Amino acid sequence: MSPHFQSVVPILRIFDVKKADEFYLNFSGFTVDWDHRFDDNRHCSLILHLSEHHGDGTPGTKIRVMMKKGIVEYHQELITKKYRYMRPGIEKGYGGLDSQEVTVIDPFGNTITFCQTEKR
Repeated sequence: MSPHFQSVVPILRIFDVKKADEFYLNFSGFTVDWDHRFDDNRHCSLILHLSEHHGDGTPGTKIRVMMKKGIVEYHQELITKKYRYMRPGIEKGYGGLDSQEVTVIDPFGNTITFCQTEKR
């Protein structure tokens, strides 16, 4: 039987739970599924594992989140929150496909680019 992969859960290194909560819960709209001194945060079907543990993830990690729909609405949701440290724009993506991207950077230097691609 060949392998069947279900999903990837990136581990993002954080250094301050209060700042992580402000960014991931209040600004980005994620929820906490479980808490054991590190957070597994979810926004719909997207799961991010936030960890303060040495060796779990590297500060400054970049991840790309592919979206099927809703990037304009998500961008609007972020902008209306008026988060004092981040006001992302919506930009045209790169490559041969029509795409839109919204990039956010958390307080620990981790970059998340949300990308919705329309095939030509």
